[in-house]
Amino acid sequence: MSRIKFKHFANRLVTLLLLLTPGTLLASSGGGGHADLGVILPLWSVIPFVGILLSIALFPLLAPHFWHGHFPKISALWALLFAVPFLIVFKGEALYEIMHIYLVDYIPFIILLWGLFTVSGGILVRGRLQGSPMVNTVILLIGTLIASWIGTTGASMLLIRPLLRANSWRRDKIHIVIFFIFLVSNIGGALTPLGDPPLFLGFLHSVPFFWTFSLFPQMLFVSVILLLMFYAFDTYKYNKEEKPEEVESAPDPLRLEGTINFLFLLGIVVAVLQSGLWHGISFDVGGVHMEIQNLIRDLSIIAMGYLSIRFTSRKIREDNQFSWFPIKEVAYLFAGIFMTIIPALLILKAGAKGNLSWLTESVKTPQDYFWITGILSSFLDNAPTYLTFFNTVLGNFFPGLPEKEAVMKLIAEQEIYLKAISAAAVFMGAMTYIGNAPNFMVRSIAEEAGIPMPSFFGYLFKYSLLILMPIFVLVSIIFY
Repeated sequence: MSRIKFKHFANRLVTLLLLLTPGTLLASSGGGGHADLGVILPLWSVIPFVGILLSIALFPLLAPHFWHGHFPKISALWALLFAVPFLIVFKGEALYEIMHIYLVDYIPFIILLWGLFTVSGGILVRGRLQGSPMVNTVILLIGTLIASWIGTTGASMLLIRPLLRANSWRRDKIHIVIFFIFLVSNIGGALTPLGDPPLFLGFLHSVPFFWTFSLFPQMLFVSVILLLMFYAFDTYKYNKEEKPEEVESAPDPLRLEGTINFLFLLGIVVAVLQSGLWHGISFDVGGVHMEIQNLIRDLSIIAMGYLSIRFTSRKIREDNQFSWFPIKEVAYLFAGIFMTIIPALLILKAGAKGNLSWLTESVKTPQDYFWITGILSSFLDNAPTYLTFFNTVLGNFFPGLPEKEAVMKLIAEQEIYLKAISAAAVFMGAMTYIGNAPNFMVRSIAEEAGIPMPSFFGYLFKYSLLILMPIFVLVSIIFY
């Protein structure tokens, strides 16, 4: 029996190795043509991606001090474990995929987050509100309303510190940060392409700018339920707190400093808008297609960030408890995530020909698209996940049509599918810390303020699954 098992194992190993050989690549690419890597790659090529996700989930729980000092190295290790054999086996094809995901996705992604983080970090809300349930709910409401216009990152960075200061006297406040992540860092970004990266990608792929306003009923439904739940829960927690004397006194009136940064925020908004409203010359970098308007956008955002640093006093940032650690953490971890996510995205995009064909072929109804996009957006980056199923639905309904024409027909004839994909990508980014970049930043700032935030699994099982999942089930039933 042991010999049979060993023989079976040996045959499996040989088969897997053959799948990752240059000979297989040449055979699959028709003797040197462009290989469809999503068809060739075996499912186990996503192991480094699973590894980095598990590292993010487990290390802060099991070895927090080690993780805090070495997470950039751990991220780099997982990235190299995938990239080195990928480059050795697939050579130019692999180099193209790596360059494409970094030049087209990662670098613009980090530049936008850095710009919003830097500029919003230069706006200081002076004064001190009483951290009462009504005040906290109003702050969450304001953040939810502005997130679609200054981005979930901008809104999160602008309001998380005033919210924490207002509640600094409270012992039990983890739930305040959790609901802030739900609403301000995710749900609030659903109304415009400026709010969340998936919708921005849709805008760049011919979805009209104001079409996303059609998601308002879904956003309103989810937001109202969460705000009411938060107010009730926060009231319960608030009534159990022992209030110090200064809380009972009149609050310190609010005032803004660093208001010049609102001009720089406007500059970022204009830079993003121009990249989708006109098309200039295009050029290639290592075979990767690039467009001049996107380069202008990225350089403009960097310029806005530099001007914010230049014209915002150091004291404002110090009083705002501003530090670069949250954006560094996002940059390091997502550099590894974007590298290791390559095989997962390629296999998904291969559809029926890939090793996840059972998954992609089972997606038929709007509810199917809602759940598969949402679940994958919780654990993959929600922007490329959105784009994958955006292209899938276009190919299913309007194969062969030019993209702009296909998008217009999709909106006119099968709009519910695009609504399902868009809402799921934005809403379910709140399910895990890695679902959306602002989640990381808010958690990091809260921990710097001394709040013991839950681990990856603690966040998932104690909060998001219990609170968000029933709401998303209702959204699926009512709207899709």
